[in-house]
Formats: sequence, structure tokens, C-alpha cells
Amino acid sequence: MFAAFNIGKHNKRVLVLDHANKVGKKILMSGGGRCNFTNLNTTHDDFKSNNSHFCKSALNQYSPYEFLTLVEKHHIAYVEKAPGQLFCEKSSKDILKMLLDECANAGVKIYKKCTINKISNNNNFNIETTIENYSCDALVIATGGLSIPTLGATGFGYEIAEQMGHKMIKTSASLVPFTLAEKTLKKYKSLAGLALPVSVSCNNDKKKIVIDDDMLFTHRGLSGPAILKLSASWKYGSEIEINLLPSKDVIELLKSERINHPNQLVMNCLNQIIPKRLVINLFKNKLTDTKLKQLDKPQLDLIDKKIHHWKLTPSGTEGYKTAEVTAGGIDTDDVSSKTFESKIVKQLYFIGEVLDVTGQLGGYNFQWAWSSAWCAAQNIIKQ
Repeated sequence: MFAAFNIGKHNKRVLVLDHANKVGKKILMSGGGRCNFTNLNTTHDDFKSNNSHFCKSALNQYSPYEFLTLVEKHHIAYVEKAPGQLFCEKSSKDILKMLLDECANAGVKIYKKCTINKISNNNNFNIETTIENYSCDALVIATGGLSIPTLGATGFGYEIAEQMGHKMIKTSASLVPFTLAEKTLKKYKSLAGLALPVSVSCNNDKKKIVIDDDMLFTHRGLSGPAILKLSASWKYGSEIEINLLPSKDVIELLKSERINHPNQLVMNCLNQIIPKRLVINLFKNKLTDTKLKQLDKPQLDLIDKKIHHWKLTPSGTEGYKTAEVTAGGIDTDDVSSKTFESKIVKQLYFIGEVLDVTGQLGGYNFQWAWSSAWCAAQNIIKQ
């Protein structure tokens, strides 16, 4: 839609075909229904791709501040939840309405429930659909990835790219919750629904990745912003380490309390700095009746290990059904980073998540959608 109206307002005839029964479903559900529509601090370092430089040009051509200008033009109230992260103050519907209004003003036609059966290329593009057949000079593929199939996600964009001679980078679910093995899950099932700020880490290609954010225990494993962010770097079968109290040194706190309150129960002391449910789960059979003055070195080491160096190996992830985005996609080597036109097929464009460009959690993937769409539109209107 963003590419469509930016093309349409330059007196180009534009048609948007969507197989879903409703446009913008991912916009509507994003950000808990309030759409984290951009991040003002976006740089190319916030994206992963086989070509780490690919996204630089687009982000330079169309910045988060330019999208914010459009949002303000439509008088959409927004809030900054974390540094740079902008959300709608009211509802994601405000962003979808903005896009639809811009499309209407630009004369863009949008057809829903339109399944594309075949695309062929012979001087121009011929598109056979369940509604009727169409012909166009320029074709933009903005089909997204495989994430959240219940909202209509498919691999259609990848199929068209391969049909046209493009290579693919292996896809995987990203920004996704971790699952735990049944035996491990049984140990921590009482923690489901508990959230707390943590520091989580994993090793990726000999580099340690550390994420500081909130974590949520679920009935399937681990979720929350910290886990979703870490999942972008985690490799199947590898261990993660969790610091459950990143802002304090639990051993120093216990030693300090021991001086002032030697007869206080260790469990009661820990309950003051860590959620009680978590303390009981981690230590109930080991420290139940232990007083601070009774703590010995092995017990202190155990506490330090469990709270600051808790190690787990996820059994996997929840997969595409709950993933925020799809990592991998169309190889960017055969796509122009300035115009997003295919280097193989003239006037064929790929934008957004369908490409091998994956942003971190926090509004980056939406900004990638706007920036890549803008670049493609600018090139099309020159033709």
C-alpha cells in the first residue's frame, strides 16, 4: 500500500492484489494492537542479511523521520514507549486507515480475495487471477514472509522470485519464543505468566550476543522482548544463559543483609528482590529453613549460579505460527539496493520482508517496509 500510493500520486495507474479477505492484518495485530510503526534510532546495524550493507541506501533515502512526518500529517497520536520506539497512542487501525486514505487519494485500486494463479513475463507482466487477468509494465512483490500463516502468510513471493531466476537464502522463524523440552518444562510450569527484566545471552559464531529486556515464562517455554530479540541470533541446539537479576549482585546483597539481619531466612531475603514464585521454584528444597548467618560458600555459589548464570538449552522455537518475522528470503545479490529492481528481470521489484533482510524487534521491520517501498516507488515513477 505504501509503495502503491507513492506511485499512484504521480498519475500512474496502480492496482494492489491481495489474496486475503482484509488488507493490513499484520499491521492491525502488531505492537499489541497499537503498531510499533517505526524506530527513530534505526541504522543498518539493526538488520541481519547475507549482505550487511544492502539496507544502507534505502534507510538513507527514506528515514524514520520522513515516515513520522506522514503520520503527523494524518494527525495520528503516538507515544514513545522506549527510546526511539513509536507506537500509536490509540490503535493500529490509525496506521492502516492512513495507508488506505493515501491510496484512495492517489486513485489506487485494491482488490481483496484475489488469488494469483500465474505470472508470466513477455515484454510486460501478465497476471492470471481468480478475478480476471491483468497486464502491467512494472510489478512489485510485497508479499512478506512465512510468519503467522493464520493471517494469510505464504511463500508465494519466494515462488515468483525463483520462477524469475532469483536465488533464495534459507528461511527460518525469527523474533520468536523459545520452547523447552517436556522434562524441563515440567520443572518450571509453575512460573507460566511470570515476567521480569533479565539479561540473556548466547554465543553465535564465537561472538557473545547479550540482550537486556523483559522475559516472560510461558506454558510452552520462554518469551518476552528479551527472548524474541535473542532468537534472531540463537542457533538450534545451543545453550542460553539468563541473568535473572541484572541490576544487582545477589551475593553482595545477601552478605550485606547477613551483617544487619543474621537470623533472617534466606528465602525471605530473596523474595524482596526476586519474584517469590521464582525463588520458591529455584530454591525451595535447598534453602527452605536456612538463615543468612548459616549460608556457606557452596550455597552462595548455588545462588549465584541460579540467579546470575542460569543456563538452559531451548528445544526449539514456536516456529512461524508466532514468529514476528521470517529470516532469510530472496538473495539481495540480484536486487538493486537503491531501486529494489531485479537485476535479472527489468521492472520487477521486491520490497520488505520477502527479501533477505531481517530487522530487530522494536519497529525496525516496519521502517524497512516503508524505506524499501519508497525506493521502489521513486524508480517506477521515473519510467
